This record gives sequence, C-alpha cells and structure tokens, in this order.
Amino acid sequence: MRLISFTAAVALLATPLSAQDYSRYSEAGLKAELAETGVSETAVLVPMRDGVGLSTNIYRPRDAKGPLPTILWKTPYNEHNLRGSTLRYAVEAVKRGYAFLVQNERGRYFSEGTYEILGKPQTDGYDALSWIAKQPWSNGKVGTLGCSSSAEWQLALAAQNHPAHAAMVPMASGAGIGKVGRFQEQGNWYTGGVPRNLFFVWLYGVDNPLRAQLPANLDPKVRARIAGYNDLDATKPKVDWVQQIQHLPVDEMLSDLGEPPATFEKLIHRTPADPAWREGGLYHDDMGWGVPALWFDSWYDVSIGPNLELFNHARQTKGDPEAAANQYVVVGPNPHCQFAKLGPDMVVGERQMGDTSFDVDGTIFGWFDRWLKGDRSGFPASTPHVQYYTMGANKWQKGAQWPPREAQPVRMYLTSNGHANSLYGDGKLSLTAPAAGTPADGYRYDPMNPVQTIGGGDCCNGGLVQPGAYDQREIEARADVLVYTSDVLTEPMEVTGFVDAVLKVSSSAKDTDFAVKLVDVAPDGTAYILGDTILRARYRDGYDNPVMMAPGQVYTIKPTPMTTSNTFLPGHRIRVEVTSSNFPKFVRNLNTGGPNESEKVGVVADNRIHHDAAALSYIELPVVK
Repeated sequence: MRLISFTAAVALLATPLSAQDYSRYSEAGLKAELAETGVSETAVLVPMRDGVGLSTNIYRPRDAKGPLPTILWKTPYNEHNLRGSTLRYAVEAVKRGYAFLVQNERGRYFSEGTYEILGKPQTDGYDALSWIAKQPWSNGKVGTLGCSSSAEWQLALAAQNHPAHAAMVPMASGAGIGKVGRFQEQGNWYTGGVPRNLFFVWLYGVDNPLRAQLPANLDPKVRARIAGYNDLDATKPKVDWVQQIQHLPVDEMLSDLGEPPATFEKLIHRTPADPAWREGGLYHDDMGWGVPALWFDSWYDVSIGPNLELFNHARQTKGDPEAAANQYVVVGPNPHCQFAKLGPDMVVGERQMGDTSFDVDGTIFGWFDRWLKGDRSGFPASTPHVQYYTMGANKWQKGAQWPPREAQPVRMYLTSNGHANSLYGDGKLSLTAPAAGTPADGYRYDPMNPVQTIGGGDCCNGGLVQPGAYDQREIEARADVLVYTSDVLTEPMEVTGFVDAVLKVSSSAKDTDFAVKLVDVAPDGTAYILGDTILRARYRDGYDNPVMMAPGQVYTIKPTPMTTSNTFLPGHRIRVEVTSSNFPKFVRNLNTGGPNESEKVGVVADNRIHHDAAALSYIELPVVK
C-alpha cells in the first residue's frame, strides 16, 4: 500500500515531472513509490578486473519493454540504504524509464577490496561501465550522476572515453581535480600549498581500515538478505572538532584519537608537487577529455575556481570535438551540494539572495534524455553553455563562455598611510596607484592565535566552518588583519569571473602564509565574504620549487584566483582583507620554514604588505561593463 495520502498523490500527478518537490514526501513514501514503479536487485557484486566485487543496487522500471538507458551513482557513503537525493533521483529515474544503479566504491560497506579515495575510477569505473553495457536490460548507454564524492570519481573516468559513457553530470566535483591550469590543489587537499583541515575531519568519518566485512563467496541471496537488515555502517566515537583541530603536530591529528594508520598518514606529508598524487584517482589536465558534461557548481563551495577552470579546459580539449562542444555549466550561490535548496527567498549564510529558483532535476533528466535516449528536445542545442547566478543583483544570467566576454580587468590598488590594521585603520582600495614612498603596512602573525574562519566556501568539516556569506567585521576588528576599502560606489559594478591578487610582501620568518579575502560591504557596514584564497610563501616560485624567505626581502606573491559573480550595488563598498591565517579552514603555518605538519612549536612572524609606486599590491577585478 502506498504511504502517501490521496491528496498528495493527486498533486504529484498534476505536477510536471520537472517541477516535482519530493521534499513534501516522507522517506517511507518515496521508497513505497519506488517499490511500486520499479523492480530491484540488491547487493549485486559487479566484478572488477582484479577479481574484487563492487556491491551494486539495481533499480529498473517494472513495466519496461526493451533495453534501458542507465544512470550510475557511485559512492563511498552508505547509500545502498536509499535516502536523501539518492532516493529522490532513483524514484525519478525509474519513473522516466531509466535503470538506476547505486554502487559502493571498493572497500566501502558491502563492496570488497581496500578503500582508496575516489575508488580507482580509471579501472573500477571503466569496468563498471563495461559490465552495465553487457547486461540484457541495457541499451549500452550510461550516464554518470552525483554530487561531491559521487561526482569527483567521474572526472578521471571521463579521460578514459569509455564507449558506453554517453554523458555525465558532475555536481560540486572539485575534490576530483589534481591539477588543472592555474590550480594545483590535489583534490582540494591544498589551496596555495596550504593543507585544508576539512579532509582530516572527513577521513575520520570515511576511512575505516578495520571495517567489518562479510565472508568471501557468500551466496548472493544471503548477501542480499543481510543487506536488508545490516548496513555494516560503523559508528565512530564523537569528536569535539573545535578542540581537536587545534592539535599539534598536525600529522598526529587522527592517531591522537586512537585511529590506526590509514589514508591520512599517507597524504599528510606530501607536497603539492609530489608525483604520488598521479597514482590515485585524481584528474590532471594532461589526461584528455571524452564525455559531454553538464556541470553544477556553486559560489560557496570548497573549490569553485578549479571547477570552472576544468570546465574551460574540457571545452578546449583536442581529440574529441563532440565532447568539447558539449560542456555546459550552472553555477548557483548555494554552498556545497545544496542545489535542491535553490528557490524563492534563499538565504546563504546571512545574506538574502532573492529568488534563486532553478529547475535542477528537470535540466539533469533533459540532459540524459538527449544523450541516453536520443531525445534532443530534452536539452535543446540553444541552451546557454554558461548559466550563473549574480549575487547582489540577485538574478540568473547566461552566456557563451566563462568568464563572460564582456568582463574586462579593472585594477584596484591597496594603499594606506601605513596603518591599515583592522576595520578602524586607514587602508584604502583605490583605482589610482599609490605614490612613491607610500609606507608599508605591518602586522604580527602568531600561529597560536590565528584569525578565525567565518563563512566563505567550505564543506564537510564537522561543523567547524559554516559556509556562506557571513559578516566579517568580527575578524576585521583584529590588528593582525589589514583592511582595504573602496569609496562608496555611486553606480553598480558587476564583478564576474576570476579575481586575481598580486601582493608585494616581506616577513621576519623563513616561511609564512598570506591570505586574501574579497568582501562586499553594505551601506549598514555588514561585510559579506565573497571569496578567499591563500598562498604559502615558500611556493611563490612554483610548487616544485619551494624557497624560503630572507628576512625583510620583498617578494611578489600571486595566490590562485578567487572566483565569483557579484554586483556591488550603489551605496556599497568593495573591500579586501589581507592577513596570514584563516583557521580552521586552513592549517596554520608555524613560520619555522621546517616540516610544518610534524612540528609542535611555532614562531611569531612580523609580516608586511608593500604598496608604493615601486612595489604595487593590487587586486584585478573582472568587471562587466
């Protein structure tokens, strides 16, 4: 018996498929819907080339006639027990005539083998597609779908150009990128060579080398029955991450909790240029690209810059003209994977974003209809290649490229009378370059008292950082934060694209970090973060050429770009913050010049930002006229 009311059922039938709001229905109701419209096989072991079996749940339309197109959702999470977006997409896919597969990565839950981040996409992913294409219920065309980890494995697979891989929808997929263009973040392990703390928290929850496993060669019916009442989901002890994230040395962050050595210990001492990053499942921009893709990204995600850099790279890749010509991207103002929340009166962090409504599901299934069913009306050729939400103006915009062709660089210079410290200092952001002899700004960076992260782009960190547009004035009150603010704008200024910062810096330390933030200041003084970036000074000449600083010597640093679309409205001001920490988003630099991740004791650094005619510091904004 269906577990939804008659009224809800009538409403469901009366609502266009592309606009259905499954949030109104209970999980039990959706599962009942799936059981009525589909047939399922659970905990099926799909064989890989090395003999390892990956546990796979298969859902197909009950009354299907003929071979089916397939959507594959591959995951390291406990999603065999359908819930959330996985359940919603399974219901919708089966109703639309697709087979929908949920497959655990190797070493996770009912899948055999040893866990590895991204689950060997170049072999396991390839073999899964080959297996699907050979099934009697398959039409030989597979689309891959998912957000976060369920998107990230798709990238290296796209480089394989499997003949069955007809289309893909990677959503919030930045942690699958090793190096692309200007970004060398190795799966978001770093930004600017500075490790991100989110992975330490994430690995504690996901990596489980001592996991429970079923006996080998278990009868498939018994395996499926066990999967119905035991999900093999370990519950680890709760951790006070606000306290634990401060632990030094960093490389004992998890062993201090009693965790056995595992993935964290393999990765924590790698540098951004370590060749070992090429051995896993990350995508690197010399691997090629062979699959049409519909990308979903967001301004307040952990890696919007690499995502859009890869979108551009995929459009320019030679060797597969069809794939290059069929790359499309949608960018919303939401945090990581929160595309289902796009809608009227959306608030992101503390900022009202207006009506962000976008037919995410309708667009996704229209895309798959085009490539897996051959229905070109589902996703017309006239669809803009780029659709993005501009904050401030609070509207969706479209274009043929990223950044928009109309965006032109406008340079704004950091300047002061030598006292830009805090919101109450004399720092200015000006269209006019400072004169010769303009004094530098200095501050003391104590790694034992780092500047707190408030908002911005982040995810998956156990609640340490709430992503979104939050007011920065609490940290702008600190003397170790330099604040540069423009005059009040008299007309709107749209900034859409990559935002570059160039700083002239010096330090008393051998090594330190420089963090930059772009902020929209409202007439009432509220300072909403738009984006941030950071660079470890030792990597100023390249990640493969770390060089320590000489005390007092002036160097040029160019952090990787920030990425946004925001209209600074009349009455608003543009602000740039510069400091040397952004914690707990990024690991603190202890300023010693040594192996930061294995050290316990830091030193205080006296850091300076230079900005006179002979040593200009500035940001370059992509302004749409």
